[in-house]
Amino acid sequence: MAEVKCNECRASALPLDWRCHGCGGSLDLVELPAFNPASIRSEDFSLWRYRAMLPVERRFSLGEGLTPLVPVELDGARFHAKLEYLNPTGSFKDRGTSTVLNHLAARGATEVIDNSSGNAGASLAAFAGISGMSATVFVPAATAVESKKRLIRSFGGVIIESHDYLADVYAAAEATTYASHAWSPYFVLGQQTAAWETWEQLGRRAPDAVATPVGHGGLFLGFHRGFQALYDAGLIEKRPRMIAVQSAGVDPVVRGWEAGLQVPPRIAPGSSIADGILVDTPVRGAQILSALDDSEGFALRVDNAAIERAQESMQAQGFMIEATSAVTAAALPQIRQRIGDKADLVIAFTGSGLKDLGAAPAPA
Repeated sequence: MAEVKCNECRASALPLDWRCHGCGGSLDLVELPAFNPASIRSEDFSLWRYRAMLPVERRFSLGEGLTPLVPVELDGARFHAKLEYLNPTGSFKDRGTSTVLNHLAARGATEVIDNSSGNAGASLAAFAGISGMSATVFVPAATAVESKKRLIRSFGGVIIESHDYLADVYAAAEATTYASHAWSPYFVLGQQTAAWETWEQLGRRAPDAVATPVGHGGLFLGFHRGFQALYDAGLIEKRPRMIAVQSAGVDPVVRGWEAGLQVPPRIAPGSSIADGILVDTPVRGAQILSALDDSEGFALRVDNAAIERAQESMQAQGFMIEATSAVTAAALPQIRQRIGDKADLVIAFTGSGLKDLGAAPAPA
């Protein structure tokens, strides 16, 4: 099994730790297995085809991963869309939730908690159900989408609505296993498989650039680290430029990148129709900015009007994506201006728009 260390003070962590006990920093796995293409389980049509590269014992699965990669054209601009919203619970979160909960189950966890605006909570409840664990999800009382809360409950999750849900979940984490999609290093581990799938689907090559929505940045970092593993193994000649896209309402990573900072600045909580990335203080903000610098990437913001237009355009083409997913498509003109029309671009569509259908209107 891989060792877990603090990103700040480099202290070793225990298997159930979600952050460093000494300095409070985020944790990461070190000395992961090298990527070996000969070890890919070609008969396994899930992310567990890469189990040899994942230091986690597989105990259960919902078939997460191996999502389609399809060519798309929007207003004359072409790209490949990685359809992460076709994961079992309708979002990319299933990749990381699977590796987190398989890890925790192997260490005897019986109940888990997380904080979520919707997608991570639904994913946690579903995987907890198949594993035999109980799941409690702390949701923001003011902004959580009703249809997503219903989905969490339908998977058997218990919801606690809170006006200070981060403080409440951190307090609860003192006595209960915190399966955090923002903090757990095993969550980012699962997201690396998206890069490995993309490499396979493109004929065992890397694209020129990859764009994802960014809140806490789990999928963004997963893509970056996954392609780094392929590069280290000598399987690709170059790593893709990483592109972080945020909403204009909540954009700490973009501000940090524009200012050349090492850590995103603290910003006041904002609002956006892209409810899945309303993160004013990303846990792994320093790592996101480092990945942008390391890959010669960049960060962009898009406003609500652009997000709505992109969502409507994609849905009209049959891609039922939520507003958070549409931020990457909304940024396409800016992306193409920077990387050119011929660069091979992969865009991640992260969450299903089906979750928004029938959502109860916000109270007046």
